[in-house]
Amino acid sequence: MKWLLLTLSLFVSMGAFAEQDRYQFDSNKQAILFEELTKELRCPKCQNQNIADSDAVVAKDLRDKVLVLVKEGKSKDEVIDYMIDRFGYFVHYDPPVTPATLVLWVLPVLIVIVGFGFIVIRQRKASVKQTWSSDDEMLLAKLIEQNKRQEQS
Repeated sequence: MKWLLLTLSLFVSMGAFAEQDRYQFDSNKQAILFEELTKELRCPKCQNQNIADSDAVVAKDLRDKVLVLVKEGKSKDEVIDYMIDRFGYFVHYDPPVTPATLVLWVLPVLIVIVGFGFIVIRQRKASVKQTWSSDDEMLLAKLIEQNKRQEQS
């Protein structure tokens, strides 16, 4: 029984020694740049997870490519531009303001403003049409009198 428990605990503890990717850098500056980039770039498969935290195969490939670019001496902007050229603006958590992104932000606000304006104008027109005249008052009195007669009979 001791040997079974010892063997079982050995297999369970092996998972604790599973090693994450270890990258070797020429300088501390490269390590810091690599860490910043992997936290700033989004995994194309996971969509809301950066490539530093993702376990997807494509994220591993992106980390490896970032490592190669950093070791080649590319700047942060050059690496980000390379990834944007390859995967589009989606890969970067902070995309630039372009006419397309501006439309995505402004159009919903304009739709709400136009809708609110339409409701206000329609309410004003409806309130103008609902005026109560003396003819309406006489018609109402006549209908009430007819209703009273029908109830008495």
